[in-house]
Amino acid sequence: MVESQIEARDITDPAVLEAMRTVPRHRFVPDRVSDQAYADYALPIGHGQTISQPYIVGLMSQALGVGAGDKVLEIGTGSGYQAAVLAAMGCEVYTMEIIPELATRADQTLTALGYSATVVNADGYFGWQEHAPFDGIIVTAAPDHVPQPLVEQLGQDAALVIPIGPVGAVQTMWRFTVDADGHITGENLGGVLFVPFTRADG
Repeated sequence: MVESQIEARDITDPAVLEAMRTVPRHRFVPDRVSDQAYADYALPIGHGQTISQPYIVGLMSQALGVGAGDKVLEIGTGSGYQAAVLAAMGCEVYTMEIIPELATRADQTLTALGYSATVVNADGYFGWQEHAPFDGIIVTAAPDHVPQPLVEQLGQDAALVIPIGPVGAVQTMWRFTVDADGHITGENLGGVLFVPFTRADG
């Protein structure tokens, strides 16, 4: 998977590549689709949610620019696979999932496999102020705008990697950074298609 789908494209971060070689992706997908776990497309994980295609996981992980010892917030735990990749890179991972069943399942899978990540069942729109600031924030569902609380919880020179766009249409992956003066810079990483960002109020 890594050589043919990820390294052969534009993913070059050694920590990302090694993490994706070692994390057993098949353990994060339902049994009925486990034979497709390493194919380069998203797979359903129940409750209308998906596990992102391997290339997108690699792209987002690399765009964060994080490494061992960095504190990362993930919004949208889903299967727990992205959190496992970040944990395998040596990051201190905090991850939020709004669907209780997915939060519980991801926490159990991560624990069983020995990946250290703090999982909470909560609405991720407001981030996790208790543990801020973060060295990176990654959002794995698409809102139609940038949640301001997430920007405010970024540390200096940290990155927010997030897909933004309308439900059911092609969205844009963005990498935002905030400098010491509070200025926000955005980088367009290309078109993507993610499930919509779910809020507690619907």
